[in-house]
Amino acid sequence: MKPDPILEEIWRIKDELSREMETNASAHDTRIEELIHEEEIAGRKIIRSLEELRRFVKEENRKQKELTMPVLKEKAAGYGRSRKNSTAG
Repeated sequence: MKPDPILEEIWRIKDELSREMETNASAHDTRIEELIHEEEIAGRKIIRSLEELRRFVKEENRKQKELTMPVLKEKAAGYGRSRKNSTAG
């Protein structure tokens, strides 16, 4: 199964923060709140629950699917004419 890059990033950040704040839980909570505030100021979406994460991933998958779907174009000139019309004249 292909790893999810969003979850990998979450785990990487969590592990990094855990190492930094290993001995002081209060400092850890303060730092998380600072990071959340920085992300909100930067205009990035903050996901606060599993349900929000599911909705976010579903929407991202939908967007990605739209980007990779072939686009149907109108018929090119002459394409689809009947033989009767093309041989007349």
